[in-house]
Amino acid sequence: MIVDLAAHARTLAERQLVEVPRRWAHVQGVAATAAEIASALNTDHADDIVAAAWLHDVGYAPDLAKTGFHPVDGARFARDQGMPDLVVRLIAFHTGAEFEARQRGLLAELEEFTPPPSEILDVVTFADMTTSPTGEPIAATDRVAEILTRYEPNTPVYDAVSASAPELLAAVDRVNARLARVGVHPR
Repeated sequence: MIVDLAAHARTLAERQLVEVPRRWAHVQGVAATAAEIASALNTDHADDIVAAAWLHDVGYAPDLAKTGFHPVDGARFARDQGMPDLVVRLIAFHTGAEFEARQRGLLAELEEFTPPPSEILDVVTFADMTTSPTGEPIAATDRVAEILTRYEPNTPVYDAVSASAPELLAAVDRVNARLARVGVHPR
């Protein structure tokens, strides 16, 4: 059993992503947002959410990119590192991963993992979709637009984000509604 799950996840992510500074900056911002939101929501899964936020993009690390699909590569790494099953599943399915898996022809690889509960996954997706590539807060609609400007049309990421944008924005709205119910100003 890992005593401080979030700290361990941070260490693993930093080791893999420190040589990818922009990705590392994004991950730090996502983890900070996830910690803030999970705490505000007082969820029983706060440690899992924050650990998944630290590791959600670890599959981009050059040493880990086996399939070229970062959610699966990252989830496999996390599993191999002994991360709890929920953390692994959150990494595998974060931010509309099933849409990109379909575009890449990698649904079978994604199906190695069981989808996590949507209310927990929404928090990780919220943190990712409200954090810019440099780790700063960003509106979710602006984040979708930013992603679409980085990728060419008719590529897996562009097509997946175009298709999943309504669901990604709905996840952000669901978390904002939960935050409003506990008296936290929505983002």
